[in-house]
Amino acid sequence: MGFSVADAVIPACAVVGIAFALWQWFLVAKVKVSAYAPAGNGVHGRPVFRTEDEGGEDTRIGGGGGGESDDEEDGGDGPAAVARCAEIQNAISVGANSFLFTQYKYLAAFTVIFAVVIFLFLGSVHRFSTASQPCQYTKGKTCKPALANAVFTTMAFLLGAVTSVVSGFLGMRIATFANARTTLEARRGIGAAFATAFRSGAVMGFLLSSLGLLVLYVAIKLFGLYYHDDWEGLYESITGYGLGGSSMALFGRVGGGIYTKAADVGADLVGKVERNIPEDDPRNPAVIADNVGDNVGDIAGMGSDLFGSYAESTCAALFVASISSFGADHDFAAVCYPLLISSAGLVVCLVTTLFATDFFKVKTVRGVAPALKLQLIISTALMTVAALVVTFAALPAKFTMFDFGEQKQVKNWHVFFCVAIGLWAGLAIGFTTEYFTSNAYSPVRDVADSCRTGAATNVIFGLALGYKSVIVPVLAIALSIYVSFTLASIYGIAIAALGMLSTVATGLAIDAYGPISDNAGGIAEMAGMSRRIRQRTDALDAAGNTTAAIGKGFAIGSAALVSLALFGAFVSRAGVTVINVLSPKVFAGMLAGGMLPYWFSAMTMKSVGSAALKMVEEVRRQFSTIQGLMEGRATPDYASCVRISTDASLREMMPPGALVLLAPLVVGTFFGVHTLAGLLAGALVSGVQVAISASNSGGAWDNAKKYIEAGASEHAKSLGPKGSEAHMAAVIGDTIGDPLKDTSGPSLNILIKLMAVESLVFAPFFAAHGGLIVN
Repeated sequence: MGFSVADAVIPACAVVGIAFALWQWFLVAKVKVSAYAPAGNGVHGRPVFRTEDEGGEDTRIGGGGGGESDDEEDGGDGPAAVARCAEIQNAISVGANSFLFTQYKYLAAFTVIFAVVIFLFLGSVHRFSTASQPCQYTKGKTCKPALANAVFTTMAFLLGAVTSVVSGFLGMRIATFANARTTLEARRGIGAAFATAFRSGAVMGFLLSSLGLLVLYVAIKLFGLYYHDDWEGLYESITGYGLGGSSMALFGRVGGGIYTKAADVGADLVGKVERNIPEDDPRNPAVIADNVGDNVGDIAGMGSDLFGSYAESTCAALFVASISSFGADHDFAAVCYPLLISSAGLVVCLVTTLFATDFFKVKTVRGVAPALKLQLIISTALMTVAALVVTFAALPAKFTMFDFGEQKQVKNWHVFFCVAIGLWAGLAIGFTTEYFTSNAYSPVRDVADSCRTGAATNVIFGLALGYKSVIVPVLAIALSIYVSFTLASIYGIAIAALGMLSTVATGLAIDAYGPISDNAGGIAEMAGMSRRIRQRTDALDAAGNTTAAIGKGFAIGSAALVSLALFGAFVSRAGVTVINVLSPKVFAGMLAGGMLPYWFSAMTMKSVGSAALKMVEEVRRQFSTIQGLMEGRATPDYASCVRISTDASLREMMPPGALVLLAPLVVGTFFGVHTLAGLLAGALVSGVQVAISASNSGGAWDNAKKYIEAGASEHAKSLGPKGSEAHMAAVIGDTIGDPLKDTSGPSLNILIKLMAVESLVFAPFFAAHGGLIVN
């Protein structure tokens, strides 16, 4: 394939991203939480722990006392509370590791089975022939055998699956590593705690995006040793990488979402509503399972999800680029333009991160939320400039793109505008999501105010808010699609999706910051730390709730563009030039596709409900049978609740996953590519609307509850305090919204992406043998 400047730039940027992630990890690790004496040697039989702040000061503490320590001016807390932080962190880490390793055993079996399916389906296109075949797009040339494509697509699938699993696991590890450290740093002030949480999120963001970029680049180079000049076959086989990533993301999101929401709903309904105790009270048996769920759902699942989006958008852009004029000319820098955009994004995100942790440090509670939003603005502005430089350096001034059977003339500045509109549409979606889910604005305050008259009006207002919040994101996505398709056809849409994901390292850092801060607040509550410390962690958590909602909106918006790009690549590969919506088989497919998000949501929500029912019964049983539990004289059986969440999530994640994976295979095989095209279009249009409304309704209910609990304004005080009728109504609304915003909503963007990339991978089989019933 030869050597170009791109061969130096792409791996170099990936290595720099990994090195920066390790540096951030080193800075977080300077806050020590480790046992130095065996259990039983501490005060009252508790193990003794050592904490070390960034200044290097050692303080030996044991687990017997309470109250405030002597260094109150330095923000210290009682030694017993600090020791319990380490114990709780260890319990959360053990629970998260146990769940993920068990889940990965199931996924390993699925991966092997599905890899065999890929090989058999693609190998049978030409009856497992080893003879070279005429190229589909480059007339007069021969390409590698279909059997080779089957082998290399299967290898790419396995590579994508492993990378996705590793991404999720690394994210979970840094989150469980950092939660107690964030709590302990809150003793020194809000700035130190924020820096620890944000740096931890940055570790995940940079490791994931750098690892994905590096593995994809290496795969292209290694596969190229066999394919040589057959770039059609090379980049067609690479699409398996995106399929592997999204397959793991689906099970990670669904399984983790069921886990965390079963625990959360059970803890809230019994603890907050029935027993009127705080959210993270250590007397609540489900509290450890709830904190574990934040890591396996919001961290591991989210990491795999955004990795899948990145892999799919890149693979779609690479495939379309390979059949362009610069693909035919074997211009590696131009074909790998998507990888160069991602490389530039890593450098931009690195600089952007320094604005939050080094250049403009957070010093007050009010500075937390602006610092996070500034990350989005700075990264988008800098990436726009970087995209301009990369575009004119890598792409020829004029070239032609494949446009459904015809050739479209494109200029390099057209492609730049596609990147830019994806970038700024993502920012618009993020800030719209913030407006509808943050309690700093009127929509959420109206939902809170509706709690005066009970849970029913709260639910009505929350649903209305979710439906209304769809308008601006959908218009932004529609505008992006129209402009990018007009400028550069399907390639433009793929590049717009990649533009939206080019700052994924910053997006992931902000997203991961939320669950880390949430865990930090929970640990502070369970460890019995002072009110001053909990106020600081609550401030971090409040900002994290909004950024988590922004992250979900960002993920859904990028999923819509990615899915459409994959849809276009599928249509091209399947040889479809026209999709007539008046055709009965196309329209029937659209109706069925529009139904799938509702079917999928019903399955995931019922799964959460069933698991939560068992959790509620277990928590009630413990409160009624364990003597002295409510008085704090007895310890709850946390392990039983962890077991309920684990068993339920592993059992319940299979049916929704099977629905998503089997639907394209069944429709393509029995009803043909036109019906499958209708199915994908219907699922995309329906899934985006349902995902946005579900996520924003849930986020609004959550923040309406927190608005009442915080009592930061006269209006909020009039609705509170905790335990009031309005607060109880808000808790019920939040409980309803939990599976919407953390299970069904985020999982739907994987549904539309996974169905599209699966259709693209299996397109050769569907084109050759599909339509057994309706041809």
